[in-house]
Amino acid sequence: MTELIKLALRAIVSHRLRSVLSMLGIAIGITSVILLTSLGEGTRRYIVNEFAQFGTNILAINPGKAETAGVPGMFGGTTHKLTIDDAEALRRLPEVEDVAPLAFAVARVEGNGRGRSVIIYGTTPDVTEVWKWGPRVGSFWPPGDPRRGSQEVVLGTKVKAELFGDQSPLGKFVKIANSRFRVIGVMEAKGQMLGFDLDDSVFIPVATAMRIFNLDELTEIDLNFFAGIPVSRVEESVQALLTERHDGNDDVTLTSQEQMLDVFGNIMNIVTLAVGAIAGVSLVVGAIGILTMMWIAVGERTNEIGLIRSIGATKKQVQMVFLTEAAALAALGGIFGVLAGLGLCALARTAVPGLPVHTPPEFVVLAIAVSLGTGMVSGVLPARRAAGLDPVEALRAE
Repeated sequence: MTELIKLALRAIVSHRLRSVLSMLGIAIGITSVILLTSLGEGTRRYIVNEFAQFGTNILAINPGKAETAGVPGMFGGTTHKLTIDDAEALRRLPEVEDVAPLAFAVARVEGNGRGRSVIIYGTTPDVTEVWKWGPRVGSFWPPGDPRRGSQEVVLGTKVKAELFGDQSPLGKFVKIANSRFRVIGVMEAKGQMLGFDLDDSVFIPVATAMRIFNLDELTEIDLNFFAGIPVSRVEESVQALLTERHDGNDDVTLTSQEQMLDVFGNIMNIVTLAVGAIAGVSLVVGAIGILTMMWIAVGERTNEIGLIRSIGATKKQVQMVFLTEAAALAALGGIFGVLAGLGLCALARTAVPGLPVHTPPEFVVLAIAVSLGTGMVSGVLPARRAAGLDPVEALRAE
């Protein structure tokens, strides 16, 4: 086998330009696969990590029923509004651990002579348990009846830095929508989540938020359920309770992390199919190139084939010479493709810091194996042609 590989490599080196052109199609296909799958796998891991930082047992409840696609509750309104009472009822379900009613708004926050518009989250102290995210300094307001609001606020780290700099904001006052709030805490730094800067936000009691923003329903209810309980069971309990409370109307949309990841998985499957199509076209072109080169090589080396047959080489040994040469061409193309793909991934990481790129080792092994298999398949016809030559006629050929 070692002699076959040496013979194949000598044949490849003796026709450098033709060999490089034959490898090119394989190399392009493998480069495309490595680059695009690395981006896809990196993005998948990034999304999973983004969701995982808030825990894995979260269920979001939005007003309105999404029958097909789109944003629930965006068009046409809902039969019944999602209320704080609904959130309190959900808290009593045996599967539910914590519940956080949410009312979102964007408003200007002013303090220390400065001001800017940020996202305002009206919620309860339970949001720290549901979202696994709490204050770094100070605390939330004390637990109590969520229907009774107070004038207390917890700032995100970015808002705190822009309004108060290095000063401690605790005990100081800020104005939100012309209402005065006392600062009682500063959240831990969280960074961005799918493009949203979570540190650029503030938290106030949900009842207060609904009052100052003139809201008559919640934007969302988030809850986390006990570990080990299937999400389908939790969804059934939540759906049954809210349907009963809303006079038999199924007018809310439930979204679990599992469903969000499934949607993302479907998108990645489409990307994978596109990558496969690109790679498939390139590999077919590469296979045709190798087949053509090997077919020409058989014609050029007819005398050589006749000579080795005349000194005792079998048909199988002749076949193995040409199959090994074709496989070596494709494998080298695959290796160059992998190196080019890894190089482009490194370049992408350097050019775009933070770009999620990850190349699983099994992808590299699979890419080289596929290129090797492609070479073996494309070398079958030339190898059979070489083995089928009559030794006497081959020796007479010019």
